[in-house]
Order: sequence, then structure tokens, then C-alpha cells
Amino acid sequence: MRGNAGDRAVPHAGAWQAAHTRSLAEPEGFWGEAAAAVDWHRPWARVLDDSHPPFYRWFAGAELNTCYNAVDRHVAAGRGEQPAIIHDSPVTGTLTTITYADLQRRTARFAGMLLELGVERGDRVVVYMPMVPEAAIAMLACARIGAVHSVVFGGFSARELATRIDDAKPKVVVAASCGIEPNRIVPYKPLLDDAIAQARHKPERCVIFQREQQPAALSPGRDLDWAEHMATATPAECVPVAATDPLYILYTSGTTGQPKGVVRDNGGHAVALTWSMRHVYDVEPGEVFWSASDVGWVVGHSYIVYAPLLYGCTTVFYEGKPVGTPDAGAFWRVIEQHKVSVLFTAPTALRAIKRDDPAAKHLARYDTSSLRALFLAGERCDPNTLDWAGEILDVPVVDHWWQTETGWAIAANCLGLEQLPIKSGSPTKPVPGYDVQVLGDDGLPVAAGGIGRIMIKLPLPPGCLPTLWGDDARFQASYLSAEPGYYLSGDAGYLDEDGYLFVMSRIDDIINVAGHRLSTGGMEAVLAGHPDVAECAVIGVADTLKGELPLGLVVLKSGVDRDGADISRELVAKVREEIGPVAAFKRVLVVPRLPKTRSGKILRGTMKHIADGTEYRPPATIDDPLILEEIQGALAAAGFGGSD
Repeated sequence: MRGNAGDRAVPHAGAWQAAHTRSLAEPEGFWGEAAAAVDWHRPWARVLDDSHPPFYRWFAGAELNTCYNAVDRHVAAGRGEQPAIIHDSPVTGTLTTITYADLQRRTARFAGMLLELGVERGDRVVVYMPMVPEAAIAMLACARIGAVHSVVFGGFSARELATRIDDAKPKVVVAASCGIEPNRIVPYKPLLDDAIAQARHKPERCVIFQREQQPAALSPGRDLDWAEHMATATPAECVPVAATDPLYILYTSGTTGQPKGVVRDNGGHAVALTWSMRHVYDVEPGEVFWSASDVGWVVGHSYIVYAPLLYGCTTVFYEGKPVGTPDAGAFWRVIEQHKVSVLFTAPTALRAIKRDDPAAKHLARYDTSSLRALFLAGERCDPNTLDWAGEILDVPVVDHWWQTETGWAIAANCLGLEQLPIKSGSPTKPVPGYDVQVLGDDGLPVAAGGIGRIMIKLPLPPGCLPTLWGDDARFQASYLSAEPGYYLSGDAGYLDEDGYLFVMSRIDDIINVAGHRLSTGGMEAVLAGHPDVAECAVIGVADTLKGELPLGLVVLKSGVDRDGADISRELVAKVREEIGPVAAFKRVLVVPRLPKTRSGKILRGTMKHIADGTEYRPPATIDDPLILEEIQGALAAAGFGGSD
């Protein structure tokens, strides 16, 4: 069965409603038609296998190969000389373009190397790499032979890497000798050696991609040099696998300290991501799609590697930062140089650009006319940042919402169906396939505008996790036990009278002030609207009288030299005016920076532990642990953290 990713939908009024209604009423017909854009080795027996709820499976009985769909079929269609990957690396001063034909050759050869190392269908391969094309080659090579890859963010601590090795039990680890930051080199090989020493499971072999900035010493008998063995490897062909076979495992932090291995299957994943490129992002095969993230996160899996290549786009691997490589105009330079049609990044990247260049002076140096849309995800986008980006770029700015577990958007303004009116603070409406509901603690839908738990009625659409790696019981307990027949997103928010979804915060970030359930996200939106504020966070701190009280922490824009106390008073008054006295919002601290994960999420829970003086463990994904010391000092000086 041969698909054609180039059959393009024409956006028109009413298209979103028609698609969403049909996707819920006739899921098999809807997704069966969407699957025509994918090449299948064998057709499915059933589009949706609902015989074992809550474990639903898509395209049961079908066979395909994800690597063939992402690489080989484009070469077979005569597009082998089209660029597949552009590696733009300001930290090394290099620019490399890899065509689809070259990507096919490299991927086939690396797949052959894995076969020679004894990797078979179903075996796991851990990939520990920075933002280099070789990371994609390793992932695609695993898919080519039916192996299951598990990418671990490059530079993760040895302990965290060891826990993932023990859970996935890889036969082979693929790693780079180092990663490169703007002002330092991060040696990966010592971290890998330490992780293997700590792990109970010992991988048989490690393949090391040597970077010239810091080559690594290889361990005799275990480690192989990437380039040396690629030169002699025999290319491997694509192996058909079951649509329900796992493509990859991606670990997300668990509340118990044991990471959860989110599983992604082959068939539903290929169908959902191909559909999303056309209908959510409104791009065409051959265009340049840039997701400014990292291959170690779900965004990197879905929208740096798989979705753009499945759809036949050119994808940008950017090894740099939004600011500092060399300045706050870095993103605009990439857009101009590579004629980017759609950019997908995190709100925190835009806030960094806005902080350093609030008047967007750098933007005036570049021609960004190729850009048609900017998509934001990864953390709730404050309306002020979204509006600022829309004004300076003069393109639709789409805040869309999804999770590692879903693998693609739950709610978005689906530009390829129709552009709905944008409401600041909302990721618009649920994407076709998702039956999103807001439920109260009683399990009943909350009235329009009322805050509750954001849930998705089962079955989840194709592309979402079917389970956790080796742990069906934990999958049910973590996601499906809150309400029978529903997936718990872990986020809180509301649906307004027009059906727009507003994701306000994690459920744990809903604070209870004297019996009133209040969203910290709503307060953050007010703080972010102040002209001097670059970014902010609101946490609930323990209070003996009212249970919890909100505390604001703000980072000011570059060049602001006003007295912090004056700004704090203005912010308190602004929250009381826009949300009301019920919020009991009385304290704002000005801090130099906020603690974040490497993917840009602000560590609100960790700051709450510090403010309450309770024990906590810094998350493995923290970008800079020193920031926690700064926050601890600022909170202690203000009387928080167990101080009298």
C-alpha cells in the first residue's frame, strides 16, 4: 500500500469542526483515510483494536517500516537530492547539508553495523548524543532493522543514564565523545563510562562518534569508533515490523524517582505525525521545517527527526542557543539563511530573546519573509510573549499543547484545516482525535470557565503511548486510574464558552487559598504583562492561616534599572486588580534568573519545596544547579525556607 504525503488539504471555514467531529464519531474511518499517506508492507486487519480496554492498539495486523517511510520512499520517488537535514552549528562554526540519498546511504550502513554487532529486531539501543545528524542516523538505523531506540539527552548525569540503561537493557549504546556549549565542552564519554559502571545491566558494545573538539579514549574490547566501522559496514535493507511493535522508548521523570519509559509504536506514530505536518503545521513536502529543540526530548523525536522526514520536508538540526550564539538575532539568522517556512520552539526561548532584545532590533537585520507561522510548546506561553512575537514577526503565533506521552499536539490551532481566531493564553481547540474534557473531583464535566482536571476520553488517538516499557500496571496507575475511561493529563485548566482550552498549570500547581482553588498560571499571565518583566513564576507557599499563599518570582528585562521594590508593588496591585483580593497576592521577589530544566520548564515544584523548607532532590534535568542556591538565598532573605 503506497501513500502520497503530497496530497494537500486546502484550509477552509468549518474544516476543524468537521474533522474533529468525524474523528470522534468515526475514528476508524478517519484514521484509516489518514493512513493512506503512509506506505505499508501489509494492510491492517483493524484500524482500531479495542478488544482489550484500556489497552487500545492502532492498525493491528499491519506491517511497515518507519525508516523506509522517512527516507527510502523519498529517494524512490526521485527526490534523493533534496536536502533532508541541515546541521547548523554556531557553537562549532560549521554548516552541513545531508540529502535524502546521502541519509539513506548513511542510515543503511549504520544499520548494517548494528546488525554486525548482534542487534536484532526488538533489541534496544541507547543513543546518548548532542544535536548532530548522527543522532538521527542512529535512530533511523534502529527503525530500519526493527530495533528499539531510547535516546537519552546528551550530558545527562551518569546516575540518570544508568537508570535508563538498567530499565531498557540495551545491547548497544551509541554516544558522542562530547557535547559543545557556547562557552565549554561537555565530555560525554566519562559520563557514559561512569553510568555503565553503576548500571547492573552491561551493554555489550558502545559505538563512539568522535568529535574533533574532544575525542575520547576508547575502552578496548567494548568501544568501537563510529567512522572506522562505518567505512567497512555492509548496508542493511529495511525490515517490515508490526505496526504495533515499539519504535522507541523515551523516559520521562517519575514521581518516585524511577523514570517512566514512554513507548511509541511504529504504525500509529507514522500516521499521526504525517497527518499533523499537513493539518496542524500547514507545511508542504520540500519546505524547510525547523524545530528549535533537542533530539533528546519528545519534540526532537517527533518534529526534528520523524515528522519532517516522514512528510518529505527539510529539517534543521540547530546546535546553538536563542541568545549568545552569537546574539539575540540567532533565530532570525537561521530563518533567513535556510528559508524556514515554519518554526517550532519553546516559549522560554522567545522570552530569552525578548529579555535581551525587547525592541527586536536584531530582527531588522534579517529577511524572515519565508516564515509563515511560529508554533510554541513545552511550557504554558504567557499572552504577553505570544502577542510580542506576533507583533514583531507579523505571522500567526500558535501556542499548542502536548506531552511526552502523547507525542504530538493535543490542542492547537490547526492551520492546515483552518486558522481559527487566536485567543492569547489558549492553545485553541482540541486537535482531531482528542476528546478533551475538563472534569471536577466528582468525575463530572465542569461548567464553561470552571477550572478542573484536563482529561482525554479513551481511546487516545494514534501516536500516543500505548503503555510504559515493561510496566502495564504503572501505565494504568499513573494515567488511567483517576477516572475510568479517561487519560489523566496531569494539567489543570478550563474550556471557555467557545470551546477553547486554557491550560493553566499542573494539577499540583493549583493552590488552595482559604478554600478558594486558584491557578498560579492565571497570576503568572498578569505578571508577564508588566513591561519590565522578562519571565516569571508563581508558587504556592505554606501558610498556617490560609493553607497556601501565592508568591511571585520575576526576572526583569535587560536594561531595566528601576527599583525592584517599586516594580514589586506595581505587580501586586496589578494582580489584585485583574484577579481580585481573593488571590491574597502580596509578595513578589525580583531574582536574577529562574531554575529550569534543560528543555526550558521552570522548576516551580522545586522552588516550592525550598520556600516551604521541605526536603527535595534537584531533578536530573536541571539546566544549572547553581541557580537553586541563588533562589534559596533570595527566599531565605525574604523570610522563606523555614526561617522565622
